[in-house]
Amino acid sequence: MAELADLPLPENPKLAQNLTHFARALRRAGLPIGPAQVLDAIRAVEVAGFSARADFFWTLHACFVRKPEQREVFAQVFRLYWRDPQFLEKMMEMLTPMVRGVNEAPDPKAAERRAAEALLDQPDAPPPQIEQDEGELVEIDATLTFSADEKLRKTDFEQMTTAELAEARRAIARLELPVQPIASRRTRPAAQGHLPDWRATMRGAMRAGDLQKLHMRERRQRWPNLVALCDISGSMSGYSRMLLHFLHAAANQKGAGWAQVHAFTFGTRLTNITRHLRHRDVDAALAATGAEARDWEGGTRIGASLHAFNRDWSRRVLGQGAVVLLITDGLDREEPAQLLREAERLRLSSRKLIWLNPLLRFDGFAPKARGVRALLPHVDSFRAAHSIASLEDLAQALTKPEDAGVRRRMMGMMSE
Repeated sequence: MAELADLPLPENPKLAQNLTHFARALRRAGLPIGPAQVLDAIRAVEVAGFSARADFFWTLHACFVRKPEQREVFAQVFRLYWRDPQFLEKMMEMLTPMVRGVNEAPDPKAAERRAAEALLDQPDAPPPQIEQDEGELVEIDATLTFSADEKLRKTDFEQMTTAELAEARRAIARLELPVQPIASRRTRPAAQGHLPDWRATMRGAMRAGDLQKLHMRERRQRWPNLVALCDISGSMSGYSRMLLHFLHAAANQKGAGWAQVHAFTFGTRLTNITRHLRHRDVDAALAATGAEARDWEGGTRIGASLHAFNRDWSRRVLGQGAVVLLITDGLDREEPAQLLREAERLRLSSRKLIWLNPLLRFDGFAPKARGVRALLPHVDSFRAAHSIASLEDLAQALTKPEDAGVRRRMMGMMSE
C-alpha cells in the first residue's frame, strides 16, 4: 500500500452496508468469505477507526485474506471499491474494446481483471458505435484481432478471471499429452519385419526337408511411464493448481499410451499423490491432494525433495525409460550443491527430463537464481508453463527428441 495515494475516506460511509457490499465483491472475485468474516470486519473497523487509509486497508486485509494468493485480488478490489479514480479508469479501459488507432492499454497485472469483473457490471458488453461531434462514425473493434478461444489460450493463469479459470480447466481436461513408444530389445514374429529369425527359419527347414522360407522378426514396442514432480510452494501456488488439473487429465486419458502416470508434489517435503489423481472427479482428486500435501504454499526445498525422490522412488517409477516433468520456478532457498547432485542423478535415471517453469512468461527472464543455474545444465528441454498454449506446446518436447525449448539460449546467457 505504500505506493498508493492516501485517498480520503467518505465522511459517512454507512459502515455495515459498505463493508457488506465490499465482501460480496471479494466473494465474486474468488475469495471464500462468509457472514462471520463480514461481522468480524465490521467490529474490527469500529475499533480501529478511520484514522488512515493504510490502517483501514490492513484491518480489512486481516479479516478477509487467509492465503498468500488472495493478497493481490484483495488489493485490486480494495482499490476499485474505495474509489481510486485513476485505477477505475484503467480497469474500464482494459475491459472495453479498443478504438482503432488508439494505443492499447498495458497488460493487466495478476488479479486485476478478476477484481474489475467482480465490481463492474457487464464489462465485456461494448456499445456498437460511437458518434463524434463532426458526425463521423468511429468503428469499434470488438474482436481484438483474436477470437475468444485464442485469447484464452494465451492468457496467463494469474491474470484470468474466475470465469476464464473455469473455462481454462475445461480446456485443460481436453488436452491430449502425446507419447512416443519405445522400441524394446525383445522381438516378435512379423512377416514384414527387418530382422531375420534364424531359429524359426531352421525349424521350418527341418519340417519341410529344405529351406523354403526366411522367417522375420521385428522389435516389440512398449510405453514409457510419465513422472511429474510439481512444486507447490508459495511462489508456485497460482500455477500449481492449474498444472495439477493438467496432470489429472493426463492420468485419466483413455488410450493415452502412457504405461503409468506418477505424480509427486514438493515444497518443504516430497508427497506422492499418484493414487489421488486416479479419481475420475477432478475436484475430489485435488481435494484429496490438498489434504495429503501439508506443505502447500510453504517454503521451497528443491534439492532435499529431489534427494527424497531419488532415494525412495526413482527405482520404482523411473524404470523402462520414464519421461520426467519437473514443474518448478527453480527458486530454491538452500545451497545449490545438493540440488546440482540430485538433478544430475535424476537426469541419468530418466529417458528425458523436461523442466516447466512459469517464470519464462517474462521476456526479460535470465538464469540468475542459483537454483535455476544448478538445474538448467541437467535438463533436456526448458519450457514455459503459464498458459493453455504453453501446455499445448509441451507436445513438441514429448514427440521431438531434439526439442530443447529455450534451454540453449539460457545456457548461452549463463556462459556470458
